[in-house]
Amino acid sequence: MSTPSTSQTAVESAAPVARPQGPSVHMRALITWLAIFPLVSIGMLLLGPIMEPLHPVLRALLLTALVVPAAVYVVVPRLMAGHGVLTRKAVERAAQRAARRG
Repeated sequence: MSTPSTSQTAVESAAPVARPQGPSVHMRALITWLAIFPLVSIGMLLLGPIMEPLHPVLRALLLTALVVPAAVYVVVPRLMAGHGVLTRKAVERAAQRAARRG
């Protein structure tokens, strides 16, 4: 039977680091919708006349091939970051109000 090393004991006894929770599944769904809807609307307005002669399934394929990567790699991360900033500010304001009362 081995005894734990000093560094291992220090790591195990350290308090866990509190990580901020991400948005709820409902908020993530709303953020995703807020990213997708404008992209689809703009895509339909800009590409609609060009893609009109194509089969509807091919139109959907081309539109989603542009919209989904734009949403996943650009728009959703920015909206999530904005949500994080707003959430942190709200928590800070609530803590300041609680400190003034208490």
